[in-house]
Amino acid sequence: MGGSNSPITKFVNVSILRNRKVIREELWVQDGKIIDPEKMFWQRKEADITVDGHGLLIAPGYIDLQINGAYGFDFSSPSDLTERNGVQEVAKRILSTGCTAFAATVITSEPATYAAVLPHLSPRPGGRHGATVLGAHVEGPFINEQKYGAHKKEFVKSRCHDFDELCRTYGCLDNIRVITVAPEIPGMLPCIPQLVSRGIVVSCGHSMASLGEGIKAVEQGATLITHLFNAMVPFHHRDPGLVGLLGTRDNKCFYSIIVDGVHSHAASVNIAYKSHPEGLVLITDAIEAMGLGPGSYELGTMHVDICDNQAFISGTRTLAGSIATLDGCVRNFRDDTGCSVVEAIEAATLHPAQTLGIQKSKGTLDFGSDADFIFLDAGLFVKATYIGGVLAWKADDL
Repeated sequence: MGGSNSPITKFVNVSILRNRKVIREELWVQDGKIIDPEKMFWQRKEADITVDGHGLLIAPGYIDLQINGAYGFDFSSPSDLTERNGVQEVAKRILSTGCTAFAATVITSEPATYAAVLPHLSPRPGGRHGATVLGAHVEGPFINEQKYGAHKKEFVKSRCHDFDELCRTYGCLDNIRVITVAPEIPGMLPCIPQLVSRGIVVSCGHSMASLGEGIKAVEQGATLITHLFNAMVPFHHRDPGLVGLLGTRDNKCFYSIIVDGVHSHAASVNIAYKSHPEGLVLITDAIEAMGLGPGSYELGTMHVDICDNQAFISGTRTLAGSIATLDGCVRNFRDDTGCSVVEAIEAATLHPAQTLGIQKSKGTLDFGSDADFIFLDAGLFVKATYIGGVLAWKADDL
């Protein structure tokens, strides 16, 4: 970067979040990366373009590790991906929420569905055209049939005979970045190291696991818990289940949580945050109704009704994902816990990046990282989204 002749852009009249602090400093970008202006000074290079940030805060772009769809597109629907270009449509429209990278999530499905959708969920870089696609998060089907939640029970596999069966179920593991499994089902523990060796993050969820079973999963390589408190054994003082991992000394892991005001009470969010703040990862678990109004929608093969900002499987009171946006979850998290602005933002930036092991390129504004960032006002509302240092979306009032 230092020897490049590409144009240099500097953002002035801004605060930036760097090294866990908000500081008043310019942000310099070249070749899609954040650069050190001090090096430019010694090379006697000036910026070619200056952008006025209007006193706003520049933060890393948000990263959503669990989103089932949005804006009328469902990632578990083959036709939405093949005929309607759903991934790219969501990637483009989600920029307004500050999300610059996401893992497209596929719920428990038949093998034929995985074979149809996973090839369309390959990792691809973001840009003016839309957010980065990190690959797929397959949530199921190797989950506990007692905690299937908003998944089709007949598609659940309550045991895994061997790793070959797991591979046959998905058809191909190449595009899978995260997999949610119930670690206690027969045959699953030996599969975890094999998944991890292929660069797949193993998350524990939709599970009846005891704390002891959760610890065994972590020892095998699991590093994440899927939507804490939901679709798992409730906390009990004698055996706290997967929730208890937050209180262990040597088996802590990252945990995702839906802070939409529906899935978890504010007090529960606060307990999790106070127990293990460095591991908290905000997700939306949004379905295709995100960004749309009340009505009837689909999640895989199931019908979902949206009413009063809540999503339920039709005819039931079973929650079926959310309609939350990630920027809204950041604001809710700050309000629910009283955490700092830095902590609220890092729960949607640094922590998900660390979960995937991509923190050297995403989730921070460190020198050399990808220039994926957002402009936020004092209320943490998104005013502009940049990917690779290029403006991809901005609010009408900016």
